[in-house]
Amino acid sequence: MDVLEAIKGRRSIRSYVPSEIDVKQLEAVFEAAIWAPSAGNLQPWEFIVVDDKEVMRRLARASLNQMWMVEASSIIAVCADLDRTGVIYGERGRRLYAIQDCAAATQNMLLAAYSQGLGTCWVGAFYDDEVKRILNLPNNVRPLALITIGQPRERPTTPPRRGLKEIVHHNTFRKPWYR
Repeated sequence: MDVLEAIKGRRSIRSYVPSEIDVKQLEAVFEAAIWAPSAGNLQPWEFIVVDDKEVMRRLARASLNQMWMVEASSIIAVCADLDRTGVIYGERGRRLYAIQDCAAATQNMLLAAYSQGLGTCWVGAFYDDEVKRILNLPNNVRPLALITIGQPRERPTTPPRRGLKEIVHHNTFRKPWYR
């Protein structure tokens, strides 16, 4: 699958067919994640695969009661080891670079899953402390995203996008890039 095809075709899936994911598919998703760029190549990401339905229910409740999440085959918690980037880049590494790095890894995972026919949804609305407790995370590890993954039951339509003329600027803000 072409990269642009995957970028344009991927949708947030919130309804799943009950099924298990082949371990090779998950390996491919994680392989895509580890090839994401990271500040200083420090790779601060940590991933937790959750397929226990009770733990998934607890994560869904901690995610503002988004109980549809339990329909997925698994939930992947994307976490950042803040000390990995903090040791080199200090507070900027902990507060920015670790988040950027894990966001890039998350996007790679979503695209890799889509290319294999899997559905995903990037969930960012959750109570950090509750997710940390559920997953037994150490103090230096912060949960940044929960990704639901499984066989999609739905095929959402393409949402509208802002046009390039509206968002691309030239040299300074609000100076049109297109002539």
